[in-house]
Amino acid sequence: MRLLRQIILALLAAALPAALSAQTSDPRALEREILEQLVNINTSDSAGHTAESAKAMASRLAAAGIPDTDIHILGYEPRHQSLVVRYRGRPGGPKPILLMAHMDVVDARKEDWSFDPFKFRELDGYYYGRGSSDNKAGVATLVAMFIRYKREGFVPDRDLIMVLTADEETTSRSIEWLVKEHRDQVDADFALNTDGGGGQLRNGKPVSFTVQTAEKVYLTFQLEVRNKGGHSSIPEPDNAIYRLAEGLLRLEKFTFPVRLNETTRAFFTRAAVTQPPQVAADMRAVARAADPAAARRLSAVPYYNSLLRTTCVATRLFAGHADNALPQLARATVNCRMLPEDPPDSVEAVLRRVVADTAIHFSRVAPPVPSPASPLRADIMRPVERLVAREWPGVAVVPEMSTGATDGLHTRNAGIPTYGVGAIFEPIDDIRAHGRDERVGVKEFHQAAQFWYDLVKALSSASPGA
Repeated sequence: MRLLRQIILALLAAALPAALSAQTSDPRALEREILEQLVNINTSDSAGHTAESAKAMASRLAAAGIPDTDIHILGYEPRHQSLVVRYRGRPGGPKPILLMAHMDVVDARKEDWSFDPFKFRELDGYYYGRGSSDNKAGVATLVAMFIRYKREGFVPDRDLIMVLTADEETTSRSIEWLVKEHRDQVDADFALNTDGGGGQLRNGKPVSFTVQTAEKVYLTFQLEVRNKGGHSSIPEPDNAIYRLAEGLLRLEKFTFPVRLNETTRAFFTRAAVTQPPQVAADMRAVARAADPAAARRLSAVPYYNSLLRTTCVATRLFAGHADNALPQLARATVNCRMLPEDPPDSVEAVLRRVVADTAIHFSRVAPPVPSPASPLRADIMRPVERLVAREWPGVAVVPEMSTGATDGLHTRNAGIPTYGVGAIFEPIDDIRAHGRDERVGVKEFHQAAQFWYDLVKALSSASPGA
């Protein structure tokens, strides 16, 4: 029995290096395996399994040789647990690079999908499942990258810190808590975020690669009109619903002025090369702040309109308490996405002027969290541009101000410049994140993972901007 055990151990010892070498030489298999494991863990907020996901990734990284002392599962409460992992570089090097992704996903109902959203599947050149693109592809990319580095014996010139958060899709409290309560664990020279930026495909062809350097600021107002009400058989001229509706109609017709910052000016300048002639001309004119007519034409496209200005839009309505009673309360929710430079008080003052009725009372649902744009640092942008040119020749690298929100809001506020370089190319007209049958292209996912592997190596080695 002892001899048999020795033979088995010898065979295992001989096979292990070969197995590790095979996995290192075929990173796609490792990336796919990790993505499948992640998708099969339901990390929606209602399920609350981010701690399970964090433990699963921690186990993989420990097995790859990262010391337990550099692996931390941290959270402000048991249901929301994040993973922070430090990959050690040479002592005395520059400040670390922070690498970001989030493990949580939005809810998904099986009856709304063509199949179980929390069961990974590969079909017709796509990986399917909730979070396959947002943002478990990012998590798998970072975890696989650290494992590859460890197996190769790569030693960067600075530490690399991976942070996988637990609630980006709801409150982003995890990253906010980490930068406040565990700053030493996540402090960095700058951050790269897998949950921002990305590539655009037009008719299957890559056309642009966006780098997210700024985010609009989220601010929601409640607008209310109250009065005494009464019996519906005796209508009165002062009707809460009508007064609120008239104010909202005035808001509908209002647009904030065009105002560009470093990021959006660079966006319109560089994105112009990917557009038809008239759109390209309008983009260049807007970037020069020279042509109001060009701005009006671009504003007809909702996405460009959102990049040009602060926007505020009615999203919810509530009024009345009975079919046969005059309304005593009418309430509307108005959601604003402000330019990073816009003061919230100024935006509220503009809305009050536009609504133009002192009977409509304003309140803020929650305090806004302004976030400064990150500078377009040459030491970061040059390696990005060089690698994009190598992997996707002819594709324009375009700085982007996100109209939505990511965890990068809080790292920027913590003084850590943050750059979204998701690198996954998706069709312009078929974005499925948060939607039915979410998916990510097989080729596109693995290309993005290789891009990250190369980019982080370049940025963490000597003379990254050379």
